[in-house]
Amino acid sequence: MHVLALVTQKGGTGKSSLAISLAVAALERGLKVYMIDLDPQATARNWFERREAAKPEVATVEANRLSAALIALQRKGFDLVILDTPGVDTPATTAAMQAADLCLIPARPSVADIEAAKPTIRSLNKLGKPFSFVLNQCPPNRSIRTMDAYRALQLMGGVSGVTLALRADHVDALAQGQGVTERDTQGKAAAEIRELLTWAVSRMEGKTYDDQKEARVA
Repeated sequence: MHVLALVTQKGGTGKSSLAISLAVAALERGLKVYMIDLDPQATARNWFERREAAKPEVATVEANRLSAALIALQRKGFDLVILDTPGVDTPATTAAMQAADLCLIPARPSVADIEAAKPTIRSLNKLGKPFSFVLNQCPPNRSIRTMDAYRALQLMGGVSGVTLALRADHVDALAQGQGVTERDTQGKAAAEIRELLTWAVSRMEGKTYDDQKEARVA
């Protein structure tokens, strides 16, 4: 079983919507997936309450119960658990970092997001946990700002070559209890999420993936 955590101390980066859409895409891929919402705002859990489908299930768990919950999920044969965390430094965030096989740090292509990520990086380095940035909510075309942010994040510890654009499908899917791959199965947002999932799973499995390509958004 793999554990993927979405972590950042900067609000508004689309962390919860990414976690949700990755979970839905993993389910569509045939994985047995579960989401744990550690964020007091309960964005993922509220999304699940709006959702018509019964899967992927989302539960809220206290930080001190996370290890026990993961052990139970592993015994039940889950392939992937996705952790959504608070946008601040809390015991829940630390617990998620410790439990994760990979931490994704969503960041918009802005100086504020890049600077705000530094405390998260320090915590991850201190714990010795693997992590990668993922550029999110980028202008929906190739831009100098996106590529400059990509290069800056590479220097700070690595960034996924899969870049996600600012698209209405993410907002609409969240409101309707869907993932973007359900909202528009052939849309650009869906394709980006599927590619990010493939990248993350490959990384957790220790397989190679093309991380050297320049950030690109079409």
